[in-house]
Amino acid sequence: MAADVSYKDLSLNGLWKNNPAIVQLLGLCPLLAVTGSVVNAIGLALATTLVLVTSNTCVSLIRNIVSDAIRLPVFVMIIAAAVTCTELLMQAFAYELYQILGIFLPLITTNCVILGRADGFACKNSLLPSIYDGLIMGVGFGVVLVLLGAMRELAGTGALFADMDLLLGPAAVDWKIVVFEEYESFLLAILPPGAFIFTGLIIAMKNIIDGRIQARIDAAREKPESGSRRVRVTGTIS
Repeated sequence: MAADVSYKDLSLNGLWKNNPAIVQLLGLCPLLAVTGSVVNAIGLALATTLVLVTSNTCVSLIRNIVSDAIRLPVFVMIIAAAVTCTELLMQAFAYELYQILGIFLPLITTNCVILGRADGFACKNSLLPSIYDGLIMGVGFGVVLVLLGAMRELAGTGALFADMDLLLGPAAVDWKIVVFEEYESFLLAILPPGAFIFTGLIIAMKNIIDGRIQARIDAAREKPESGSRRVRVTGTIS
């Protein structure tokens, strides 16, 4: 592992400072397209995280074998293989959700988040840090997906966690929570324009929080020290 990288830094970057969805603004196509509901967002988040962890693991293992001349094609092949395996798993265990996500599952192969972590981190670091980086970046991306899906589903239908049985089976049939009774659907929230609007709100909220944190840090630095200070005087005063 690089000497200047720690697990704390990886966690803070993946979840907040360098979040792939709301800071790097990568992977916006699936982020905006499939977050009409929480179940869709969770399904894509799990798939993306699995691919991130798998690709980072494989790239780290072969980082000293593959030459720079062919590393990017090799990385893409690894990512494509991981995506194919993820698709097969979803077909086997959540086929209806697989059909809903549709083309956006194979498009994970072209997700800049995954290729960026493979080329920018995994190919330069050892196995365990690379696995952790893939996991934490996937979690950071997934949190934004689920938050956006929840906001859009609530604003669009007045309910949360509808159709969770598509992912978790019959045990989750009754998980739907109706927050607003007799709510008239707000179609804009579920359509693509709603995705842009709510993504912008999430980014704005993060910027506001960052601004307030930085303002407190600056205020603490400028705050004068309290209490009296003793001054030592040497020499003769005439």
